Amino acid sequence: MPVSAPVSAPARASAPVGVRLLAVLAAAAALAGGLAAAPPQGHAAEGAGPPKSPVATGYGGAVSSVDADATAAGLAVLRGGGNAVDAAVATAAALGVTEPYSAGIGGGGYLVYYDARSRSVHTLDGRETAPLSADAGLFLENGAPIPFAEAVTSGLSVGTPGTAATWDRALRQWGSRPLAAVLKPAERLADGGFTVDQTFADQTAANAARFGDFPASRELFLPGGAPPAVGSTLANPDLAATYRQLGREGVRALYQGELAEEIVDTVRRPPVDPAATRLVRPGGLTSADLEEYAVRAQRPTQVRYRGLDVYGMAPSSSGGTTVGEALNILEGTDLSAAGETRYLHRYLESSRLAFADRNRWVGDPRFEDVPTRQLLSPSYADSRACLISDDRALTSPVAPGDPTAAASGCTGTGTAVPAGHEGPSTTHLTTADRWGNVVAYTLTIEQTGGSGITVPGRGFLLNNELTDFSFAPLVPGVPDPNLPGPGKRPRSSMAPTIVLSGGRPLLAVGTPGGATIITTVLQVLTGRLDRGLTLPEAIAAPRASQRNGAATQAEPGFLALPERLGLEALGHSFASVAEIGAATGIERLPDGRWQAAAEPVRRGGGSAGVVQPSP
Repeated sequence: MPVSAPVSAPARASAPVGVRLLAVLAAAAALAGGLAAAPPQGHAAEGAGPPKSPVATGYGGAVSSVDADATAAGLAVLRGGGNAVDAAVATAAALGVTEPYSAGIGGGGYLVYYDARSRSVHTLDGRETAPLSADAGLFLENGAPIPFAEAVTSGLSVGTPGTAATWDRALRQWGSRPLAAVLKPAERLADGGFTVDQTFADQTAANAARFGDFPASRELFLPGGAPPAVGSTLANPDLAATYRQLGREGVRALYQGELAEEIVDTVRRPPVDPAATRLVRPGGLTSADLEEYAVRAQRPTQVRYRGLDVYGMAPSSSGGTTVGEALNILEGTDLSAAGETRYLHRYLESSRLAFADRNRWVGDPRFEDVPTRQLLSPSYADSRACLISDDRALTSPVAPGDPTAAASGCTGTGTAVPAGHEGPSTTHLTTADRWGNVVAYTLTIEQTGGSGITVPGRGFLLNNELTDFSFAPLVPGVPDPNLPGPGKRPRSSMAPTIVLSGGRPLLAVGTPGGATIITTVLQVLTGRLDRGLTLPEAIAAPRASQRNGAATQAEPGFLALPERLGLEALGHSFASVAEIGAATGIERLPDGRWQAAAEPVRRGGGSAGVVQPSP
């Protein structure tokens, strides 16, 4: 069995381990105080399902997700001899049952895979695509963008789903079990039902008006006309039957045939209650769009950081390029020796600069000339890093640099481009197996609840992913790489990430959260690799997200830190948000054990598990 040789965590300059852990726990408590109360068992309420723990350590493989039932599904596959890819698909399918407002076969995502045998990293781009009939005016009417709220709940926002095709490609290329076998745990869960937790009840209530306008969504998610009660059981036999069909016929059933026709019909003629007053625009999805959809296998992004290899998703996601550029900017600063205020200042500034470049340059590379290699160049990062001063914060919006030109001195050219809208939903899972293979997989249906439209009789919501496109150029006269186009993938921030030490896995991490995905992954990585936090501590730590905006979004726990005053003295300003992200991760410890970690508080807490627990 391959065993990684991870670097030892550097000693953090500012506090010993005991003090550090107390500080992290206090911050988590502060975060919890800012959130709606949620029972600690999540979907697995007492006596109703598997236990839910945010940390697990042991041998034989590991799974970490936001949900105890989904983690249990992945672990069951590992215990049955399956590998990390088999477990990832099983976990994702179960999340389609218990987290249907964040992910499912009506959406898409990005998968990063480490192959232990070849010691190589591979990625799959399973992002949704615009219909082949789409053009740059997809969301324009009479020359003006349609209201965003009207686009969200519409067939117009639905992209060609990529999740099922991603599962098929991953299993065929690296899996050891057939699709039918790895879908079985999710089938049983959908048939038998899961226990509704506070988070699910709250998300349903927030979407009740939308769901109520679509009979299929209302029947599934509003039993008796109201959100399901906390502690009740919610089953989805239609989704169980859909999973059985996919297992029996293969995922081609979703892309051609009767199911495909039903998806197209739902998008082109949204099944709205005749009594509803909501304007629901039809979409342009066709059978040809489904038949021609293809997952892209592409090279991952890669940067060297502190002697480690950090791999992520290349465009159409902006996750790998933006995390990678920020790490390159930080590489020249010894963050392990920095005081806490200087560390946080440098973290925020590197993210500010990387987002300035992301907003200007990143889109779907099949349609846009995306300078991926140049954005990840250490010399280009140096030309941006020299803009950072320890005496003052930069003022946003910061102008982008020009990675296509030879870097010379500090760069910042042209007009600053703001970030477009990107929903904060989505979910992330990480898996590892006894052979040393690792998967980091982020998947989504975009906004919480997606388009709000359930395919009648099929048990899954359709995405509203096309709202990730810019409806019109964000800055007049400045090229926008994220306008719609035929078959084009909208820009994403999903950032599933795997870190190798000496060619073997050290850790894998990812998170939901829209554009805050990038900053969350960056903060977890620097917390773990630079500041001496354990992976569970780095995930639990309070978060702030600077995305080239005038104010930095920050959680209550972050705003309670004593370093806030020092950061404000440098010119940083903050806007409070309840929570940022819901990360999961896995680390290979020096003794060969796996440590799985998830959120202790955010989104009701996550669920980490290992095949053979050990102290």
